[in-house]
Amino acid sequence: MTLESVNPASLGKPKGYSHGVLAPTGARVLFVAGQPGWDASEKGPTPGFVQQFARALDRVLAVVREAGGGPADIARMTVYVTDLNSYRVALEALGRVWRERFDRHYPAMAMVEVSGLVDEGAVVEIEANAVIGGAS
Repeated sequence: MTLESVNPASLGKPKGYSHGVLAPTGARVLFVAGQPGWDASEKGPTPGFVQQFARALDRVLAVVREAGGGPADIARMTVYVTDLNSYRVALEALGRVWRERFDRHYPAMAMVEVSGLVDEGAVVEIEANAVIGGAS
């Protein structure tokens, strides 16, 4: 199964995301609920921004793998952060975290700054859609 990136030249070349992703015929769509980078019930010190980003990605991937997919099956992702400046400052480290999990796969993505997340101490939450199976 191969997702097809849709990147119209008129929108400019995307870097680190795709403008759109087309699923193959017969595929199943998996909706992954928001996965926080920190769960308020966890013990110990609250991890920093990069660590929470990595943990949220790992939680998304755990759901996708449980459904029979992998990183390349993620078609859309929305990243919610409580501090956009923290994201910008950590771009290089976040890029390394991303490549360790996704290599050069870039789904359609959105980054949204929010005033807070449900889990106290959480600074990152990620929700996603994956496309599993189907004919290419």
